[in-house]
Amino acid sequence: MTPSDVIKFAEKHGAKFVDLKFIDLPGIWQHTTVTIQQLKEDSFEDGFGLDGSSIRGWQPINASDMLLVPDPTTARMDPFTQYPTISLICNVYDPITKEPYSRDPRNIIRKAEKYLKSTGLADVCYFGPEAEFFVFDDIRYDAQPNQSFYYIDSSEGRWNSGREEFPNLGYKPNYKGGYFPVAPTDSLGNLRAEMVTTMQELGIYVETLHHEVATGGQCEIDMRFLPMLEMADTLMWFKYIVKNVARRNGKTATFMPKPLYGDNGSGMHCHQSLWKGEKPLFPGDGYAGLSEMALYYIGGIIKHAKSICAFTNPSTNSYRRLTPGFEAPVNLAYSSRNRSASIRIPMFSSSPKAKRIEFRTPDPSCNPYLGFAAMMLAGLDGIEKRIHPGEPLDKDIYAMSPEELKEVPSVPASLDEALKALRADHEFLLKGDVFTPDVIDTWVEFKTNHEVDPVRLRPVPLEFALYYDC
Repeated sequence: MTPSDVIKFAEKHGAKFVDLKFIDLPGIWQHTTVTIQQLKEDSFEDGFGLDGSSIRGWQPINASDMLLVPDPTTARMDPFTQYPTISLICNVYDPITKEPYSRDPRNIIRKAEKYLKSTGLADVCYFGPEAEFFVFDDIRYDAQPNQSFYYIDSSEGRWNSGREEFPNLGYKPNYKGGYFPVAPTDSLGNLRAEMVTTMQELGIYVETLHHEVATGGQCEIDMRFLPMLEMADTLMWFKYIVKNVARRNGKTATFMPKPLYGDNGSGMHCHQSLWKGEKPLFPGDGYAGLSEMALYYIGGIIKHAKSICAFTNPSTNSYRRLTPGFEAPVNLAYSSRNRSASIRIPMFSSSPKAKRIEFRTPDPSCNPYLGFAAMMLAGLDGIEKRIHPGEPLDKDIYAMSPEELKEVPSVPASLDEALKALRADHEFLLKGDVFTPDVIDTWVEFKTNHEVDPVRLRPVPLEFALYYDC
């Protein structure tokens, strides 16, 4: 849409308000709303004022004025507002220099797409993330100097198989037993269908929807791949829709990677491919039907995986999921069909257009603008430096002995380790000025000060069971 088209679109739908959405550095959508009378064609150049000092990871209070400039191509009617509201995703600009703000994640991914084209290697990088999530019936948590706790409940939770429910009808998925059972064991089919219907009304192309492995309401809805920036925007709509549909049905949805102990966590497997014009660049006559370029792309991701985990697995909770010997792929190897490797080459289709690689380590706490950009830049570095990923690992990695695994690199064991890796290995992210040293420093400092240290310094309830009588 052009600015003029957006004005007509708003009039057609009787919009009374304009919701201006943007993303903070950690990856949560923020918004402010103006009346429809404030939206003019020149609004798409002049923007709207914002206090940047109140946004996480952004400006100091002495330089707080920022501009939100709507992207007219992102216009959609918000499906959850009581009064008709047109939603626009915004880019952030410095009001003095009129330059895009370097810490705006959407600006970073726009620069990544521009850099890709400047290399001449490809025109577009497609992403297809599979963002898993949980749907719970109740969640309570608190953290005080003298107490901390969390309590999760779900009518599907196996832990409720013996609860008096007047009557308890059973049909609760077993631990690790939630993959593909029909109703009534899968009780969330209608809820997922409502989520997908809402997505489709907004033009989001959904391919599949199903219950996932864990008990207690784990789900997956898969979207068709899109160019990197467009998919990052779409993933934010995806999360917004999932959470709001759950809420209006009296439930709560979370993309937290590991909310339940002893069962599967939520990953975000990221399918990726490069194209030039109408030509896919990853099919070839190499291993699993891959081109040399695709193998080098894999080599780049494996080489830089420890540092890109600071963006693709950016929470302390991410590393409760990334634990050796459990379900998440932590070993930095590649293989066809093998889901125990961190990079899989899907073999469902023989079509060259379907040839892609799937990085299985990321999780949905990821800021997609930063995570997608970091993965692509790592892959491009592999292509530019001809980094071969070595031999594929077609064995079941979970069944391999420690002796066999000692030569296979693995992802970081904690967010702190990932941030240290990012400090040591980020030159590839600076190409094309996509990430800047300031963004890297700000990310590391924010995550350390606001997440790593607060979690590291607090006792957890299990420690009392283990150590109170020491």
